[in-house]
Amino acid sequence: MELNEPFESQINRSDFKILIVDDVVSNVLLLKILLTNEKFQVCTANNGNMCIEQAKKEHPDLILLDVMMPDLNGFDTAVILKKDPETVDIPIIFLTALNNPQDLVKGFQVGANDFLTKPFNKEELVMRVMHQIQLVAAKRIIVQQNEELKRTISNRDKMYSVIAHDLRSPMASIRMVLNLAVNVVSPETVGDEIFSLLDKANRESEETHDLLDNLLKWTKSQTGRLNVVYQDIDLNDVVPGVVDIFRMIAEMKKINLQYLSSDENLVVHADNDMIKTIIRNLISNAIKFTPEGKSIEVFCKREGDFARISVRDHGVGIEPERLDSIFHKGETTYGTGGEEGSGLGLQLCQDFARKNGGDAQVESVLGEGSTFSFTVPLKKEA
Repeated sequence: MELNEPFESQINRSDFKILIVDDVVSNVLLLKILLTNEKFQVCTANNGNMCIEQAKKEHPDLILLDVMMPDLNGFDTAVILKKDPETVDIPIIFLTALNNPQDLVKGFQVGANDFLTKPFNKEELVMRVMHQIQLVAAKRIIVQQNEELKRTISNRDKMYSVIAHDLRSPMASIRMVLNLAVNVVSPETVGDEIFSLLDKANRESEETHDLLDNLLKWTKSQTGRLNVVYQDIDLNDVVPGVVDIFRMIAEMKKINLQYLSSDENLVVHADNDMIKTIIRNLISNAIKFTPEGKSIEVFCKREGDFARISVRDHGVGIEPERLDSIFHKGETTYGTGGEEGSGLGLQLCQDFARKNGGDAQVESVLGEGSTFSFTVPLKKEA
């Protein structure tokens, strides 16, 4: 099928069924001949009740419905069809000799998609039928593509989850061994080259483990399998503990990582694990993009009904054109030591901040540094 081929020519008319409804047998026969010659499947009914039965049985793609019929007219038939979940989406073209505005308005009110005025000619009939069939065909394509997209996303999320879950445990073991090795050896005992390789492997194992951890949490968040567990958290207890975890990593890069304590009582109502994950990612990013000899400050402050937790570095900064998309672009970036970042951590930070009722922000001056921060609701006073 050519991409520039007209959509109408791409439609296989034999795949579509049309229900013809008219109490005049000659009208039914004429329409049946005309539409059969146009390669459509055709079924018929000669009154409103039979139309409803056939619509449920045959599941037509279009109904040509006469208005003036005894017992149950076309308008009343349409009302019943549109109330039934089985038939509500079937388009209807009314066949009518009526042409006053009130009848047209009523027809559209009860669910008409189009009108075909009697007497009609073949060209007009085919044109109006094809217009509705094209809409049905387009809807089929959209539904099919949506289903394929859902399957693709589901398979992707399963793959991410399996990768992250199955690799995280062995990666944690490798990281622990490398951490131990780097701490017990020195360039004097193993030589500069071997120590440099161990140090590089240690840092890369840390980054890989963090990436897998982020990937697993992000996948669970996207698939709705990660729930927010609210509790009251004192930031002056939680934040310093996370900072201490990264202090040794920062010292290895000769960066001064410090927590600027606050005298304010900052108790938030949020998910403890999610808050720690955000802080870990922001500090880890700051270390990546801060040159040796510089400093990183972590601090908290009150802003109305929220607490703001900030990580300020004095590193390379961010180009102004990247600021608006940095939390959702997911592009690969490289730190001052060649550290590779996927951008997933920042996406996770914004996602977790929003799940807890806050948001994530960034301020940056190229060449001077950046401040990444997020807000979280304070515990409401009793």
